Formats: sequence, structure tokens, C-alpha cells
Amino acid sequence: MKSNPTPLLARCRVPSPLGPLTLAATAMGLAGVWFDDQKHHPGELLAPEEPAHPWLKLAGAELQRYFCGDLRRFTVALDPQGTPFQRQVWQALPGIGYGRLSTYGQLAQQLGRPAAARAVGAAVGRNPLGIIVPCHRVVGQDGTLTGYAGGLHRKQVLLQLEREFTQQALELSA
Repeated sequence: MKSNPTPLLARCRVPSPLGPLTLAATAMGLAGVWFDDQKHHPGELLAPEEPAHPWLKLAGAELQRYFCGDLRRFTVALDPQGTPFQRQVWQALPGIGYGRLSTYGQLAQQLGRPAAARAVGAAVGRNPLGIIVPCHRVVGQDGTLTGYAGGLHRKQVLLQLEREFTQQALELSA
């Protein structure tokens, strides 16, 4: 972890088609997006409930647009808390395009650590910014859906949503 993690300043809850999400922000940006029942949920957050906080308000609006198919890349500033290696992995995830997939091995290769696929997988699993930092786009070497802290059923829905909106955009442009 960072030796001095940035303190959380605000939190809020927002609805989503996959269940309520808790958002948390620091002075630097959005620090977390968690489903209630997901693995690695931080538990009770010691930050005031402030849905009007700028990072939280923007993240909520962008998530709503994402679920409607109107947003493919999030712009909200991010401040994930993790080790340097975890942050390196998380920074690579937005490079997996909307509606596309990558594998843990491909990410490890991309990061210049080809033997670190398992470590990359562990870092992906600890991503505190689910959906916004698209860890759901990482699959097993053979293309199977593998672990997702928010649950495989949600990963499947997120990938299907992106496929459908990509297909619709292709049909409209034809």
C-alpha cells in the first residue's frame, strides 16, 4: 500500500442495474466503486455521506451513461489506493477497449513481466474501481470468464452490455 493512503473525504451510494454501488472519493479523485456483496469490499467507510461531492457526482453520472450505452471511456479523476504494482496493473486496464477482452497473460506481457500472470490476476482482483477501471474485460487464457470481485454473473452482464452496444453502434454506422 501507499505509505500514507489518501484519506477518504466523501462517499455515497448510487443505483445500478446490477445492484447498488458505494462510491468513495479523496481530494485527488474517485477512490472506490464497490458492489455491496463483492470480494475485497472495504467495509464501513469512515467518510461523510456527500453525494454532491464533485468526484462522486461525476462518477455517478458517468456510470449512468455507461449503463445506457452512452459512455465508453470514463473521465472522472481516479485515486486508487494500492501497492505500486497494483496501481501499474490498474493503470493498464483502461487500455482494454470497450467491448474488447484481454487475458491476464497478455496484461503481464504488456507490463513487461511475462511470468507474472498470476500476480497480475491478483492485482486485477483487488481493483477498487470496478466498472470504471474495466477489470471485467480480463478473461482466462482460453477465453473463459474467470474471477470477478463483483461476481461472475455481473461480469457476464457487463461484457454482454458492451457487446450489444458495440453491435448497435456498428449497425448504425453501416
